[in-house]
Formats: sequence, C-alpha cells, structure tokens
Amino acid sequence: MSKKKKQLTSQASTNDDALTLKDQLDGDILAKLKAAKQSLVAEEQAKEEERQARLAFERKQREKNMSFEELLEKYGDKGSKF
Repeated sequence: MSKKKKQLTSQASTNDDALTLKDQLDGDILAKLKAAKQSLVAEEQAKEEERQARLAFERKQREKNMSFEELLEKYGDKGSKF
C-alpha cells in the first residue's frame, strides 16, 4: 500500500509542476512571438506574390518575342480573318 501512496503523491506533484509553455511565458514575450510570426507570414506572402508577378512577366516576354511561325503554331486559325 505504501508504494501506491508514493506513486499517487508523485503523480500529483508532477501534474502541478507540469506547466505549459504558454503558462511559463510572460504576456509580453508571447506578444512578441506572435508579432514575429505575423511578420514572417507577411514576408512569405510578399515573396510568393513577387514570384507570381515575375512568372507572369516572363511569360509575356516569351510571347512577345515569339516569331510569326511560333505564333501561328500556337494560335493557328483561331483568330478572326480581319
């Protein structure tokens, strides 16, 4: 029986000592971490938008620099006659 009591008391003390990371951090530090996360997410979105814009520009440049033969192969008789 004494073993069970020791186990129960040790479990109770570990539950009290087991604080989450959120509980251990101050509100100020937590706010700084959240702000850092938001800035990283915004930076990642800006990079993705820049990449999309660069791809669109490159696509337009390739089409702009196509020869008449390449344009004819790509679009064929799809255009209007006049």
